[in-house]
Amino acid sequence: MSDRIRARYLIETADDPMRAAEAMAGEQSSGTFVAVPGETPELKARAGARVERLEAVEDVWGPSLPGAKSGPAYHRCEVELSWPLGNLGPSLTNLVATVAGNLFELKQFSGLRILDIDLPDAFGERYPGPQFGIAGTRRLSGVAGGPLIGTIVKPSVGLTPEGTASLVDLLAKGGIDFIKDDELQSDGPDCPFEDRARAVMAVIGRHAERTGKKVMFAFNVTGDLDEMRRRHDLVLSLGGTCIMASLNSVGLVGMVELRRHAQLPIHAHRNGWGYLSRHPLLGWSYPAWSKLWRLAGADHMHVNGLRNKFSEPDDSVIRSARSMLTPMFGAKPCIAMPVFSSGQTAAQAGDTYAALGSADLIYAAGGGIMAHPDGVAAGVGALRQAWDAAIAGVPDVVHAQTHPELRAALEALAR
Repeated sequence: MSDRIRARYLIETADDPMRAAEAMAGEQSSGTFVAVPGETPELKARAGARVERLEAVEDVWGPSLPGAKSGPAYHRCEVELSWPLGNLGPSLTNLVATVAGNLFELKQFSGLRILDIDLPDAFGERYPGPQFGIAGTRRLSGVAGGPLIGTIVKPSVGLTPEGTASLVDLLAKGGIDFIKDDELQSDGPDCPFEDRARAVMAVIGRHAERTGKKVMFAFNVTGDLDEMRRRHDLVLSLGGTCIMASLNSVGLVGMVELRRHAQLPIHAHRNGWGYLSRHPLLGWSYPAWSKLWRLAGADHMHVNGLRNKFSEPDDSVIRSARSMLTPMFGAKPCIAMPVFSSGQTAAQAGDTYAALGSADLIYAAGGGIMAHPDGVAAGVGALRQAWDAAIAGVPDVVHAQTHPELRAALEALAR
């Protein structure tokens, strides 16, 4: 692999596209808005970013974003820039400043979005990547094949530690594989982390003694660095098998330090992702953004779900999930387990498997389990049956003829 860092962008500009791309390269390396004496040809050749490729996409007749130079037409192009590793070294925090940084503010652009990044092997050598990933998650959860059937604690907030444990008891009796705290619940005074962790793990421990299988619960440790370390250590001491962190809250440094400390899988929640991505001509694509967090140590990452309650289209969801399963480096694949959530039910299982071609995922459903007309155990069973059918290549309506839990779920969804 090259020792240069590469990033691919979608840009929109009323300027000459090559001149705009060169402004990007200058702003994010050795140049500035005027020539300076220190930027010699030798320095620029050594440290300057390069425009590796420029490809026209289309012209449009109005700007996507305000504040840019105006013109009769706005040119959309794909641009690839590259930087020498010597400018920053294998540093994730400084990588963000390099490939993103001030680019989004340049007045040459009425649109700019990072589509992908490719990193030298030095990044894989410096950063640990996922500690558990798919294989470790399967081992700890006791789920050897198929997706982990999971859910989220709801109501998101308002439950006491005892109320949370009572819900976990109900879900564990129903055969759930995975449960996570909602991202809104970490250590509030109405549901303190330590009290919740002790109450929940007591329930999980009792069910593990009875069944031989320990439900994986992702406790939300999001907080300051010392708080996250203490919370992790408590979960570990109680026999827990997973922690969770909100990526946009803890930041790259927080995630890197948590991974260095952790002896448990890290379930990475992307809440806030919309403000980085929702406009198609601004921000990041998920395959590019998620590479940062995979390197930092995320074992699971949310990718939304098909026919979800949010604004993301299905093709974007699948593209994100595929990127999780695509190796980053030969020696260190940094593969993380995609987490499908947001309005998922038995009805999306077949389409999800057909589009992704893999069952290495967590399939998290709230209402898809809790709202089953025959109760929680039937809700879990219906999801598992839907995935069994998907993997076997059997239509869910056919499989439902001999599986009453799935039949009842599909009938309820059709009403």
